[in-house]
Amino acid sequence: MKDTLKTIRETKPLIHHITNWVTIYECANMTRAFGALPVMAHAPEECADMTKISSALVLNIGTLTSEIIDSMLLSAAAANEKKIPVVLDAVGVGATKFRDEMAAKILGSVHIDIIKGNYSEIAKLAGENEETKGVEATSINADPEKVAKAFAKAESCIVVMTGKEDIISDGNRTFIVKNGHELMGSIVGTGCMAASIIGSFASVNPDYCDAAKDALCYFGVAGELAAAKSNGPGSFKVYLYDEVFNLSDEKVKSMRNVEER
Repeated sequence: MKDTLKTIRETKPLIHHITNWVTIYECANMTRAFGALPVMAHAPEECADMTKISSALVLNIGTLTSEIIDSMLLSAAAANEKKIPVVLDAVGVGATKFRDEMAAKILGSVHIDIIKGNYSEIAKLAGENEETKGVEATSINADPEKVAKAFAKAESCIVVMTGKEDIISDGNRTFIVKNGHELMGSIVGTGCMAASIIGSFASVNPDYCDAAKDALCYFGVAGELAAAKSNGPGSFKVYLYDEVFNLSDEKVKSMRNVEER
């Protein structure tokens, strides 16, 4: 594990988001708490220009429209040209035909470096016969590690499956991150925040598999520390930001719970 958090806080990378209106404020705050700089430029007239001055691009289809998809494609093309990481959070894939078609359009039009979703979202993207109910992570019939590994190979990218245990694979290496706490699922937006954190870590670590693994490990440790002080979702949310703000590479190294398969 590298001292990635220290690097983020020293370099303050700009992370461009085209994201979910429900959680946009939380994603901006969490990006800032980790030490990166968030920007949210959705307009097609400027989104590519914003990407050109950024260090990573995070796309989230949670509240998608046709215009937002157009902006995502423009920005992702600019990111590909600049060779900065593109993270796609496939929120709600499997819930509607339009959402499935737009996710497929993005994957077919530009290169996505890191595809993130819960177990059912990633399984659906990978062609498994799974059903997504809202944004909740559900169990899947297939072996999730095999799904992640095969999908990563097929798309030449990093696949991140989030749940009680997070699975990260580049098709060869597969990591299981066991850090985290069930209270992280009690507030809206932690999944979206995780995509922002992955983008922040990938902006300073060219090994995107390692970056995604570390991002979820750091976030999970913060969740554990916050939960120890919390009485419920309200206090947990406050403590989560504080624990992220007060994280250090040394603290996470002492608490990390990661397996390589």
